[in-house]
Amino acid sequence: MDNLEKKWYVLKTISGKEKKVKSYIENEIRDNGFKDYIGKVLVPIEKVIQMRKGKRIHRDKVYYPGYVMIEINLDGEAAHVIKNVPGVINFLSEGKKGSAIPMRKEEVNKMLGKIDQLSETYENISIPFLVGETIKVIDGPFSGFNGTIEKINEEKRKLELSVLIFGRKTPLELNFTQIEKI
Repeated sequence: MDNLEKKWYVLKTISGKEKKVKSYIENEIRDNGFKDYIGKVLVPIEKVIQMRKGKRIHRDKVYYPGYVMIEINLDGEAAHVIKNVPGVINFLSEGKKGSAIPMRKEEVNKMLGKIDQLSETYENISIPFLVGETIKVIDGPFSGFNGTIEKINEEKRKLELSVLIFGRKTPLELNFTQIEKI
């Protein structure tokens, strides 16, 4: 019976309860024998570094708050069981009473690729900038200004640079994504 066609759907959940919903669904699969109807259950997670009391804290952050991705065949009572899981609001659908819409193949591939990309460690990303290099700020309040890189902080993934504003050098700390090479 493992040959049932499963499609990816998006479940709307109570925000902040995504991991609990995933756990409940996995328990339902295990306890009630829905292995043939339900495949993978995913909560895309992003690794984030935060500063608290001067210390770096690695934390997992839900990439799509309020949503859980599930591979399921909606025939049978599996869909009904999923809708009754605590924390689940409903399947993502077209209207209030519309039927659940499966994700497109491109969306699934992008999502699965994105999850792999997000769960990678921070260290494998190379730094494309050098100290002393002139760059252009493309995001934030200093957008459009040119500056010179003074320091690169690899752990925080930030750059310290100086920008000429009204003839004075002003120090800035920006993310790699907020600047581009000239």
